[in-house]
Amino acid sequence: MLKFHKHPLVIFHYKFTLPLFLHNSAAPIAESCLLHNQTLLSSIEKCSSMSQLKALHAQIILRGQTDDTIALSKLVSFSALSSSGNLQYAHHLFDEIPLPNRHMYNTLIRASADRKNSSKAIALYQKMVSCGISPNEFTFPFITKACAFQKAFVEGVSVHSQALKSGFTESHVCVQNGFIAFYVACGKIQCARKIFDCIEFKTLVTWNSMIGGYSKTGRWENAFVLFDEMRERGLEPDGHTFVNLISACSRISGLKLGRLLHWYIEINGAFADSFVQNALLDMYAKCGYLRMAEAVFARMVDKNVVSWTSMVTAYAKYGLVELAKTTFDQMPVKNVVSWNSMISCYHQNGYYKESIELFYRMLDSCIIPDETTLTSVLSACSQLGDLVTGKKLHEYIRGNIVLSSVTLSNSLVDMYAKCGSAETALDIFRNIPEKNTVSWNTIINALALNGFGYRAIELFQEMEGSNRRIIIKPDALTFTALLSACCHCGLVETGRYLFDKMGRIYKINYEIEHYSCMIDILGRGGLLDEALELVGRMEMKPDVVIWGALLGACRIHRNVLIAEVVLKQLLEMEACVGGLYVLMSNIFGEAKEWDKVRKMRKLMKDNGVRKIDAVSSIEVCGRVSDFTVGDNRHEASDRIYIMLDQIKNRLECDEEVLDDVEI
Repeated sequence: MLKFHKHPLVIFHYKFTLPLFLHNSAAPIAESCLLHNQTLLSSIEKCSSMSQLKALHAQIILRGQTDDTIALSKLVSFSALSSSGNLQYAHHLFDEIPLPNRHMYNTLIRASADRKNSSKAIALYQKMVSCGISPNEFTFPFITKACAFQKAFVEGVSVHSQALKSGFTESHVCVQNGFIAFYVACGKIQCARKIFDCIEFKTLVTWNSMIGGYSKTGRWENAFVLFDEMRERGLEPDGHTFVNLISACSRISGLKLGRLLHWYIEINGAFADSFVQNALLDMYAKCGYLRMAEAVFARMVDKNVVSWTSMVTAYAKYGLVELAKTTFDQMPVKNVVSWNSMISCYHQNGYYKESIELFYRMLDSCIIPDETTLTSVLSACSQLGDLVTGKKLHEYIRGNIVLSSVTLSNSLVDMYAKCGSAETALDIFRNIPEKNTVSWNTIINALALNGFGYRAIELFQEMEGSNRRIIIKPDALTFTALLSACCHCGLVETGRYLFDKMGRIYKINYEIEHYSCMIDILGRGGLLDEALELVGRMEMKPDVVIWGALLGACRIHRNVLIAEVVLKQLLEMEACVGGLYVLMSNIFGEAKEWDKVRKMRKLMKDNGVRKIDAVSSIEVCGRVSDFTVGDNRHEASDRIYIMLDQIKNRLECDEEVLDDVEI
């Protein structure tokens, strides 16, 4: 009976392609073994599937050839690098080899040096060096790529040090290019430039790496200086060069510079592939030149999914929802980014129902949503107060997302809070493993929104506490949420303390939202003179929200004198909308100053001001419906009004019964 030791990957359902021989003489055995090895290596090279490779691996184990480094190296190479391979199987193979050589390490580092597996590549490199195997020119380009993906600065510097000791940074430009890309990814543009300046024979990749680095870090002037220098040295730019430069123009909204670059491409007949054309389209859209973006799109012969999606995004940015929808519907192929762009378009422009409906269409099209999709749709549920759909999304996340990002978890907290489920929001917050400032801001705001002001302040104290591994400092939004909590709960002294602490301790600049909250706190607390004094101390000009908050406080405390001061300011700003006119009229009415009430109504009539009807939402059987006063748009409006009449009649009957009881 055969026994296998330390070889858990043996596959029992395979077909032997090589015979097993028994020999009596040493010479035929040696000759036969050589023939078998050559045949085995040839079979591995001709291998086209993992099932064939596993069969060959099994033969190696059966023959006791597990010390044949050439054969094992070829097995690892196929598993790791072939399109038909299996990287996980390659790692298992590698782990079973007692003394893997440099070629095996390089193969696995190369295969793992992508965004998904880059941490494994770094671990393999560290193991390789610790085993005394020196990296070479085939190691460094891939390990620097892995460090760049991980933004592993310390590990990358260690690799750079090893390369300097080995002398590979002087003679191998591909190694130097890798380090330029690494330092750029880590935001160390000066380090990248030092390497660039030390390279004697720069290739086009070298120039593109440095130009791309300047573009990504917002140093567009340096990028264009290098572009000019490159052309002076006789190097012709390629598509990568143009994409980097056009992207720099997009980031700074540099329309003039982008157009000059476009003309350069046209006049010089430079090759503009789909990447360059998509970059031009994106640049024109971001710079506000939508007509030119449409022209670039119309001229494109081979429009790909990126081209179509860029056009949808461009229309969405300028609120052209119908054009975005038409373009989206015409797309021959849609990917998850395309769907996200259209869902985001609806969401940004207030079409929350449509964004949720499109999400369901996306699922019906067998497109798997990503976290960006789910975040947008959760936000739409928050705006609509659609708890039913929000819960369904939460269930989907539980069943399909193994580890939710902090952004997605924050969106769930926000959705439950705005749908009135503060306790559920708090439970989700507690289970976020690595909370960021947004997480704390979201839950503090959630508690404030639902009237739990004291708990919001307790959480802030927990946020400030030093008992956590990572200290997270509050920002301007944190204090907006805290002051809002104080406002909802009438915590005047606490509000004063936090407002003072924000500027004095945390050195956070006051914004108009903070003043608005503080003025509202003081106003609701009856401290109208202090509130008016704070308005006078504001670093910026008070807006209609500030005056509106103060006016609301005047009505609560029946202070007509300050209300008239506020009204004067609003009229001077020409910012008095219908709601404020009505509020002012009510203040005068409650003070029985009927002449002023008539004057307010005349002002409204003369200025053509009318109060905007409020919109309410109600969710019935998972469907959200909007309605206003006297609304009859709903298909069941007749039945709704009949029911309202019945309720009204019932209430009137109950009122008569109560009156009889009192008599």
